[in-house]
Amino acid sequence: MLVEFKFSNYRSFKDESILSMEAVGLGNLKQSLLKYKNTNILPSAAIYGKNGGGKSNVIRAFWLAVQFIRNAQRTQHEKAGIPVRPFLLDDYSSSQATSFEFTYISDDIKYVYGFSATKQRILSEFLKCAPKGKSASVFSREDQTFTFPENRDKRIKELIKGAVAPNQLFFAVACTMNFEPCIKAMKWFREGIYFSQDYSDIPEQILENSEDQNILSAMVSYAKSADVGIQDIKFEISNNPIDDINNFPDEMPDSLKRALSDFVKAISETSVSAEASLKVGEVKATSFHKGISKNGDSQLFPLDIADESDGTRKLIAFSPAIEKALLTGGLFVVDEIERELHPILVSYIVSKFQSHHTNKNNAQLIFTTHNTELLNLDILRKDQIYFADKSRKTGISELYSASDFSTPTSENIRKGYLLGKYGATPNVDPEVVE
Repeated sequence: MLVEFKFSNYRSFKDESILSMEAVGLGNLKQSLLKYKNTNILPSAAIYGKNGGGKSNVIRAFWLAVQFIRNAQRTQHEKAGIPVRPFLLDDYSSSQATSFEFTYISDDIKYVYGFSATKQRILSEFLKCAPKGKSASVFSREDQTFTFPENRDKRIKELIKGAVAPNQLFFAVACTMNFEPCIKAMKWFREGIYFSQDYSDIPEQILENSEDQNILSAMVSYAKSADVGIQDIKFEISNNPIDDINNFPDEMPDSLKRALSDFVKAISETSVSAEASLKVGEVKATSFHKGISKNGDSQLFPLDIADESDGTRKLIAFSPAIEKALLTGGLFVVDEIERELHPILVSYIVSKFQSHHTNKNNAQLIFTTHNTELLNLDILRKDQIYFADKSRKTGISELYSASDFSTPTSENIRKGYLLGKYGATPNVDPEVVE
């Protein structure tokens, strides 16, 4: 579970910003809260804001940090730059460090991990854990000086220190060298976080989950929930060896067919294994809708999934990540969740994380949205609503919660937001229509 995410000097966010998933003392929707010892954790957080206000930059910051943590040991060759994007609307922030910090719970242990970096090097990094409730340092770093409070595993720590380049994370490199404390802490980043995928990735997702009947069934279930008349979806999946140029898909360019064919022959001639081959995966998804036959009888008619609406395909594309998060207790992160989706379908997705009936494993959802229907507080609590706004004078974005405002619990958040009480709305004057 995510407890807190901090970041600073990233894109439009110059100062430290905090997305906290720790619940405050509100009386409503308590049954939705997740439990960790004596702490209540929010299952969802919605981020609102005007176009260009910075709400998507919160998701970008989270995504960049997670991807860099997952892959830093592979992507950071000797001269590779670190892909941070500092604030640029002043004359000094571009040379200062961008910082990220995560507080999270994995396998019932609370961790705090963070790092600061410029485009050239890691300036600081640390990992703390609290296996018995009391926080203890696993390692800390200032430039290339590393500190380990405990004397255990001294030899492997020295080996890791020598292998970490200035543009690499100790955390990532330590995992490749089997340093167990870091491997346990890394599990959440590599296995517990899911990012939304575009509907163009549906074939790839079907192939990826071709042996998981639960996920394929979930894709069918979500399609039916869209209430567009889909009665069923059939998947045809093949992963056939390619040993002849004529067996490649028709839409593949001839030049690529020839190159791959030559490559297959080459590895077949040089490999010690007679089974060396190249395989290509193909998938066909067909939906079935009710219709009327010529003689007036009700009948199911096939429709290629590519011919479904963008909204239907978006919901189908979301379904594997949603179900995996719910099954594993993971975190699903989505930018502009309502794009191509009806507001009721957005509520349908959010409610799966808010209900203890469907969210039995402490899964979480973080998303940006313009869907003001969720501000009615029927599904979300006040402390689950965040706003991102940007100053016209400085270009600096800030992130803040609706619970930061001293307003009654019964306050109409939606009305107040649309009237500009909470900020983060466009400053425009609609024309008078007579």
